[in-house]
Amino acid sequence: MSEPTEDELAFVDDVAGFFAREGLPLISGRVIGWLLISDPPEQSAAQIAEALQVSRSSISTAARLLTPSGLVEGVRRRGERQEYLRIAADGWSRMLERRYAQAAGFREVTERGLRALEGSAPQRRERLANVNRLYGFLEAELPAVLRRWRDEQEDHDR
Repeated sequence: MSEPTEDELAFVDDVAGFFAREGLPLISGRVIGWLLISDPPEQSAAQIAEALQVSRSSISTAARLLTPSGLVEGVRRRGERQEYLRIAADGWSRMLERRYAQAAGFREVTERGLRALEGSAPQRRERLANVNRLYGFLEAELPAVLRRWRDEQEDHDR
């Protein structure tokens, strides 16, 4: 495995910055960035740590944070004990589907809040009602967007 170039590391840092603005730790964003461009696409914690010049424990921590979303997955090769990390083939879609599920969950939470505020002044309910409508919209629209994406991917793969 060759050492990453300055341009590659700049890209990794750009990805990390993007995800940091979304609330993810920088190291997790750097792992995503590296796994997007690494060769081979499956990397051990040691390989990622070496490429990014960070500790293996920080890679392990990032992996524990990233794998539940479905974006990053751990894989093992037959006959090896070592686990390798990679961006899952459908990881971006799975991550968005998980966010869709969170949208539905948060819409339900806001509905309970609106019920709790029944009879309150309209201006008091307005902020919560706006959030409820937004999440209801996302809940209704995201499945169609994801379906269109899958259809487009299938057309591309043919």
